[in-house]
Amino acid sequence: MGNEELKFRHEMKHIITPADRLILRQRLNAVATPDPHAKDGVYEIRSLYFDNINDKALTEKVNGINRREKFRIRYYNGDTGFIHLEKKSKIVNLCNKQSALITAEEAQRIVDNDLGWMMESDRPLVRELYTKMRGQGLKPKTIVDYTRDPYIFGPGNVRVTLDYNIRTGMGCTDFLNPKCVTVPAGDPVVILEVKWDEYLPDIIRDIIQLKNRRTGGFSKYAACRIYG
Repeated sequence: MGNEELKFRHEMKHIITPADRLILRQRLNAVATPDPHAKDGVYEIRSLYFDNINDKALTEKVNGINRREKFRIRYYNGDTGFIHLEKKSKIVNLCNKQSALITAEEAQRIVDNDLGWMMESDRPLVRELYTKMRGQGLKPKTIVDYTRDPYIFGPGNVRVTLDYNIRTGMGCTDFLNPKCVTVPAGDPVVILEVKWDEYLPDIIRDIIQLKNRRTGGFSKYAACRIYG
């Protein structure tokens, strides 16, 4: 599938403090809607990220390459009945995410490098991951856990998220195993992320303004890879 067939959204990130998060939650609760799929207003997210032997995804992020992609498997709030295989593509500050549901059994087979079934899948994204695991040497690299406060705002199809409690599985990739312990990935930070389609409404743009905070890239994957 070519990029011209994909719908890209604008993306902006800020690194903020835990105190900033409390301020923004208060502001967002006044004008936006908490994501109705969140549990008690939050998601507990566990992701398993892929990279190759040369750490292509990590290196491209660290070096600020404008056009890049990464694969991950993810589930929310401990519910392994809905596991998403995702491919995130980015061109400068535009992003696209493709997603396909996979079963817990399929996820475990991917982790175990049991891949033959993938080439026959009816899900194009599964077949693409198979091709890149075989051809580019992609393999599971690290688990990333974090907590997310998600908000939505109808005009502009805006999504605002606040991510915190970022934890790394270090060398563990058995992400369906509840005994796979994760530890804090560095100093506590909060990642404010805003995504929108054609325009960002002024009310949201104004709400997210914080003194001495500048737009900047932050990769939870990169932060967690420091540890393994």
